[in-house]
This record gives sequence, structure tokens and C-alpha cells, in this order.
Amino acid sequence: MSARNNPRPGGHGEAWYQQPILWFGAAIFAALLAGCVWMIVVSARHADTPLDAPHAVLGVPASTHSTHPPSP
Repeated sequence: MSARNNPRPGGHGEAWYQQPILWFGAAIFAALLAGCVWMIVVSARHADTPLDAPHAVLGVPASTHSTHPPSP
């Protein structure tokens, strides 16, 4: 086989943009990024309503909601 018939001598294979698995990975990555942006936009539009809960320490309620005392 002459060098004229072999477009990429040296056995390097095809260019990266000719590999379908890389395009598939790029599409999955773009969809993941779009999903993250969409979740941020939706969560910013719909604020959480505050709950009637007892005083919290570092975000954890100080008392339990059950009426039963903890078992020893």
C-alpha cells in the first residue's frame, strides 16, 4: 500500500470527530448540563414554604415529632 492511498500513515486511526461514541458522549454531557440548568431555574422560581417547626440547631430540629420517648 502506498502512502498516497493511506490518508493517515502510522496507524493513528481516524480523527476524533469521526468517532460516533465521542459524539454520543458529548450529547449526553450536553443533556446533563441542560438538565442541571433547568433544575436550577425551576427551583429558583418555586421557593420553599417555611414549615412550623421548633427551633433548629444547625438545621436539625432540636426535638422529635413523635410522642413516644426514646428507648433506653
